[in-house]
Amino acid sequence: MSPPPVSTIDEAAAGALQDALAAEHAALWVYPMIVVYLPTGQADQARADASAHRTLRAAIEQTLTDIGARPVSALPAYALPRPVTDTASAAALAVVAETDTLAAWRSVLEHTTDVPLRAAALAALTEGALRCTRWRRIAGQTPAVPVLPGLRP
Repeated sequence: MSPPPVSTIDEAAAGALQDALAAEHAALWVYPMIVVYLPTGQADQARADASAHRTLRAAIEQTLTDIGARPVSALPAYALPRPVTDTASAAALAVVAETDTLAAWRSVLEHTTDVPLRAAALAALTEGALRCTRWRRIAGQTPAVPVLPGLRP
């Protein structure tokens, strides 16, 4: 039997991962809410995006468990920045969720030197920027592409 791999994920990186997990929980709470306001094609995309967030959430929870940290739980509910009443407000809420997860993943990237974790954070940032761009276009926001994904304006 070989010894377990030594983790280079320190407390700062673990904290950033916990924040990313919290952002993923919030995104997953939002997506089912917005689906009902979207036309079929966009609703299908929202479901696919939610699936991507479920995959990220599971990976974070596994990583935290592997390093001996207890993953943060989802809140029972989250405050919305504004009511969702139509396609435009649903798309705008998806932008908020994606922007929040981008900021959290950028923080993970900035707080670790662990190569596999940095690669995972960069992949999450890249994929999230694509999702955010799609929702920004649907919401009519400019610029459509986040200038620096993960940085708040």
